[in-house]
Amino acid sequence: MLKKITIEQLALGMHVHAVCGSWFDNPFWSNSFTIESLLDLAKLQGGRVRQVWIDTSKGSDVIAPALAAPTPVVPPAAVPAPVAAAETRSIPERPERPTTGTADELARAARIIAQSRRALTTMFGDIRMGRLIDVGQATPLVDDISASVLRNTGALISLVRLKQADDYTYLHSVAVCAMMVALARQLGLDEDEVRQCGMAGLLHDVGKMAVPVAVLNKPGKLTDDEFSSVKQHPLAGHALLLKSGNVHPVALDVCLHHHERVDGAGYPHGLRGDQLSLHARMGAICDIYDAITSNRPYKAGWSPAVSLRRMAEWTRSGHLDAQVFAAFVKCIGIYPLGTLVRLRSERLAVVVDNSRSLLAPVVRVFFSIRKDMHIPPITLDLMHDQGTEGIAGYEEPDTWNLGDLSHFWT
Repeated sequence: MLKKITIEQLALGMHVHAVCGSWFDNPFWSNSFTIESLLDLAKLQGGRVRQVWIDTSKGSDVIAPALAAPTPVVPPAAVPAPVAAAETRSIPERPERPTTGTADELARAARIIAQSRRALTTMFGDIRMGRLIDVGQATPLVDDISASVLRNTGALISLVRLKQADDYTYLHSVAVCAMMVALARQLGLDEDEVRQCGMAGLLHDVGKMAVPVAVLNKPGKLTDDEFSSVKQHPLAGHALLLKSGNVHPVALDVCLHHHERVDGAGYPHGLRGDQLSLHARMGAICDIYDAITSNRPYKAGWSPAVSLRRMAEWTRSGHLDAQVFAAFVKCIGIYPLGTLVRLRSERLAVVVDNSRSLLAPVVRVFFSIRKDMHIPPITLDLMHDQGTEGIAGYEEPDTWNLGDLSHFWT
């Protein structure tokens, strides 16, 4: 049976019979296909297609979407009062695109990141010295990060990804704050809750100040005892925030539960499924994405494309929340800034601006695959060249021995 649905109703397992609109708007070569991955779903939902025809005889039918935020379950002594369950929510249409160009916002974002690093170095240093922190002093920082993300979703999030390994502990918190803000807006949360999600991201790893620096920065594999020490940081951070007082329940929840997993494989309490709140599920996804895309003392970061692909695999295996991850992909973008792509013309390019289109970004072309050589860089807006040019797929910089590509887009 054929059924016409909105793009927001589209879900995994559905068979698309036809895409409504111009074939230029269809990110896939075929007009008939089954949605088999979250990245495929996000490609359609993040583009210009607004309606599709599905064939329910070949795939899933429409189910009314609902994303519940259940009450976190923790040991009775863990928090003074339970975090109330949020109302049932559905993932809304994508918010309006950013109003500030990427180049302009990158300059502002660089200043915000520098200020954030100084502030968090002081805050985390105080924690290591055993001093209680005034969480309220971090509110202006969260507001600055939130405003940057509102002006342009990708600029600060992409720029903070370039942090050095020795800055990881501080700037990881900035990155998670920014992604929590972007994801909260994508999920349609009100602005007060968006701010609380940002604060939760900024504070989620304060417990790492209880872990010896030598263990945090160890370049090799941790021993069992060292790993056990690291796994205590959610509990340590939660206890610290409780002592500090006046910390919102969302921040307490995310600090304690950002390493829990939907399938129960996480820590510190091995919670699963409905035991995890919406905010904890959001925190897990944002924390993982920044961790695996960043250079660490013991491991080079993966590219955004590889990271999203791996996270999609973990989501399919039940590790992460599928609906929250789909929303995350929509706000981060199919081709985040700095992504290396192969064009249909057999040239390599770096994504330099995705603020106007998730599927047809602005790219800087710099390498000819046919000639196996660098070419004078040129900038293409793929929104204007979709008839003759477009993205054929992702590429890994290491495959081409291209080195650092950040100078193309920063």
